Amino acid sequence: MKKYSQAETFFTEEEKTRIVNTTREVESRSIGEVAVMVVESSDPYIDAEVIGGVFLGSFMALVLTEFLFHASLWFYIPLSFLFFFPSKYLSHKVPAIKASFIGVKRKELRVMQRAIRAFYEKGLYKTKKDTGVLFFLSLFERKVWVLADTGINEKIDQETLNRFANIVSQGIKDGKACEALCVAIKEAGELLEKHFPITPGDIDELPNEIMTE
Repeated sequence: MKKYSQAETFFTEEEKTRIVNTTREVESRSIGEVAVMVVESSDPYIDAEVIGGVFLGSFMALVLTEFLFHASLWFYIPLSFLFFFPSKYLSHKVPAIKASFIGVKRKELRVMQRAIRAFYEKGLYKTKKDTGVLFFLSLFERKVWVLADTGINEKIDQETLNRFANIVSQGIKDGKACEALCVAIKEAGELLEKHFPITPGDIDELPNEIMTE
């Protein structure tokens, strides 16, 4: 049986259809190309798992030696090593634990970097008029980044794109990710229609289905 990732199941099939239809409707009124990508995490954050293993393992060893071995250092050190591996595994399996060992700025940077990489990996830079727009959702960090190609950036600044990202981020927090994403895509579409109206012979250059990884 195929195992689906959290990114693949984040939106229901009905929600995916709604998002695809919204994207198509926006693209029917401008030469802009809108794409949506959802990933489980923008970085494995292995070091955070190690730190979590050290911290939790040491804490459990400290508690155990305090109550059972009179705070003996001879027991504390080997128990710290013993508890490290299950604690590291726990940090790996429980996102909330791992996230507590990662700074906010670092998560923002990793999501931005991963969005830029996805923009090029998925070929969004290949549109004829440089009008690709990527809505990038990273679930572990609970962050969204909206990235646009050079043609879009000449008319729409990153601050405006960040506003669209904030709409989606708030929607995810409120449990209304699909609705918020569709609202953000429509608002972006209004600007695309204003600055990049549809032209005769325009074709759909990018897939409309939600990309996952």
